[in-house]
Amino acid sequence: MTSGFTFPYFFNYPPYFTLQPVKETRDKQVALWCSLILSFCQSTKTYIIDVQSESRLFSNDSINRKLSYEARAAILDELVAQGRAEWVDKSKTQCLIFWKRVEEWAAVLMDFVRTFGLSDSVMTMDELVGGDDVRGTELFGLHTEVLARVLRLLEAQGKVRTFKGSTAEEHGVKFL
Repeated sequence: MTSGFTFPYFFNYPPYFTLQPVKETRDKQVALWCSLILSFCQSTKTYIIDVQSESRLFSNDSINRKLSYEARAAILDELVAQGRAEWVDKSKTQCLIFWKRVEEWAAVLMDFVRTFGLSDSVMTMDELVGGDDVRGTELFGLHTEVLARVLRLLEAQGKVRTFKGSTAEEHGVKFL
């Protein structure tokens, strides 16, 4: 258990910490790991996974098992293929996890705007992820790269207009 997160049954089964050679078994194994990663990241509000770190996500001391770097990369590659993650760097050491799809985050943001009557208002990106208005909402603590992708989507849909400030904290968005 980590931060109130309960690991699934397979986390205590040693073979799941070694990529299986039989394709059908491996596909099921990878699907279970993908689901675990998304659930863990959502529960702990984790957006970036460092593949080389000794995260509790990839090791189970009680059975003395650890998922190899190659297995981690293969599982994260599958999440990337599903559109649920994106490699941050070419060397594939860090991965941005979308435990909600960009479209889902866009709906959360627009619901927030409607609920709090923020149409035609302007907010900075910093306020949207850490301001008093978002405290207690799903937006609080949202990774700025995820927010940037959400805003690009909403801008393409004509729902917001973004503008750059003199610093990254001053980048803003106007809700239309």
